[in-house]
Amino acid sequence: MSAELISILVLVVVFVIATTRSINMGALAFAAAFGVGELVADLDTDKIFAGFPGDLFVVLVGVTYLFAIARANGTTDWLVHASIRLVRGRVVLIPWVMFVLTGALTAIGAVSPAAVAIVAPIALSFAARYHISPLLMGAMVVHGAQGGGFSPISIYGTIVNGIVEREKLPGNEIALFLASLVVNLVIAAVVFVLFGGLKLRNDGTVAETAPVSASASSSTVSAGAGADTKSAPAGREVDLEKDRAEDRSEDRSEEREDDATRLNPARMATLAALVALVVAVLAFDLDAGLTSITLAVLLSTCWPEDSRNAVGQIAWPTVLLICGVLTYVGVLDEMGTIDWAGEGVSDIGVPLLSAVLLCYIGALVSAFASSVGIMGALIPLAVPFLAQGEIGAVGMVAALAVSATVVDVSPFSTNGALVLAAAPGVDRERFFRQLMMYGGIVVAVVPAVVWLALVVPDWG
Repeated sequence: MSAELISILVLVVVFVIATTRSINMGALAFAAAFGVGELVADLDTDKIFAGFPGDLFVVLVGVTYLFAIARANGTTDWLVHASIRLVRGRVVLIPWVMFVLTGALTAIGAVSPAAVAIVAPIALSFAARYHISPLLMGAMVVHGAQGGGFSPISIYGTIVNGIVEREKLPGNEIALFLASLVVNLVIAAVVFVLFGGLKLRNDGTVAETAPVSASASSSTVSAGAGADTKSAPAGREVDLEKDRAEDRSEDRSEEREDDATRLNPARMATLAALVALVVAVLAFDLDAGLTSITLAVLLSTCWPEDSRNAVGQIAWPTVLLICGVLTYVGVLDEMGTIDWAGEGVSDIGVPLLSAVLLCYIGALVSAFASSVGIMGALIPLAVPFLAQGEIGAVGMVAALAVSATVVDVSPFSTNGALVLAAAPGVDRERFFRQLMMYGGIVVAVVPAVVWLALVVPDWG
């Protein structure tokens, strides 16, 4: 067995173990890089570490550090409530609010699972309260996150664009972003129509004063009961104490609700920092990672109590995953596996068939494993294939990126699992089956569609 084939089989084993044993794929990839590099390819330590993505490490740490501060000081909560107010509570618009909100969060640098983790509980609570299909709401949240996920300053965007630059491929950051946005927007529109979104027109509006009314109702009951306290039996007095405790709890809930909708100096500064990040990266071409860390440090200096735990909330599992997988890919590059595999795909003799196969491989593996990890492995594997010039690199990279991320609605992926966990009052087994069936349809259909739309027009 050749060294190249062994290294690819080890990569497959890494994906399988990470999927079935819930071990961070990055840690497995570091171990694989060491084992394959030393025992199979006879590489020294310097060559093993040559593929470590130091620039992406800074981007991941910096952006997630800034976003952790935004979450800690309530800026993300404020954004959620502001979005609800913008539509004035109309139920039919709520799924689209969630789509836009998660898209905006990932577009400005939130890790996709982090954005879904923030928005999904709110979205699924709205779904339960206003009889919206949880599958509709969950899909809108996940597709929204992926729709904004490839902006030039996003995690996915910086990763893919960094790999493209590293591999010296032609790149187009805006085309990548728009490809993902349009595909996910179209899917969201189809899901909205198929799962009852249009029927929400006649369901009324969200009661903006609902929490206050509930409190007032409880207070009225408590006050009415309080008039009879002297003549009430002992059991009734216990009930009255429970009512008063519930009233106090609801009052505290109202205070938290009011606090979440208030724009204080820390939140205004954080919003300004997020805008500054966008301007610095897009207008002045500054490094997104270093800019994010600088802004995060400034916010931490001004409001240390809000930022005390932010470092611990950096997406370290994602950082480990990306750095580990790309380090292993670097080992594959050093030992010639990437060229060997690319030539194997090219030897099929039909460039368009090779392209669609790569898209389906990315979608299928990503539905059960890490989207980021599979992108980090697939794009370099396609480099020799793209070097022939028969398939456009920009369209192919966009097709691979979309195919590997749009399937994150699968309940086996992090985003799909977050949606499943966040849904209140549902039959979880039934909801799991719905997500699994929907994820299967996406895996079967979307890679072919993006191949037709993004790869076929550039053929030849």
